[in-house]
Amino acid sequence: MCVQASGREKAMATKKGSGAGKAYYMISAVAQKYSIHPQTLRLYEREGLLKPSRTDGNTRLYSDDDLQRLETILSLTRDLGVNLAGVEIILNMRQKMEDMQHEVNEFMEYVKRELARGLGDWEQRLNTALVRSTPADIVRNAQGAAAKPGESSQ
Repeated sequence: MCVQASGREKAMATKKGSGAGKAYYMISAVAQKYSIHPQTLRLYEREGLLKPSRTDGNTRLYSDDDLQRLETILSLTRDLGVNLAGVEIILNMRQKMEDMQHEVNEFMEYVKRELARGLGDWEQRLNTALVRSTPADIVRNAQGAAAKPGESSQ
């Protein structure tokens, strides 16, 4: 791990093998930036709201994604007065909504691919169906089968 320090308290690190230029911030720098106590960050981690990565020496490292999530947590608690249980519910619901949006996008891509294959393909599928009958034939057969057991439909 390479730690770069500039100024008195700014602690920024780049993690080995984490990709070029991806920044990670130590707990002291994050606490100072957001004007919160480091114990608050530890509490958010204990509650499962934040999941910073760790160095080999067990130092917490916060990524830009962690900071974005922290900003959401702070906005909910400071600006809207939401308690930590509510924050957890809101964050979980946001994650589920993002997952569902991803699934919808995948489904839309599938539909676009199928439509791009053309209607001729659908005609071919219909012509090779196992059972060739019209809906009227199916209804007539179903009505005839229903009338046979008692033979008295009067």
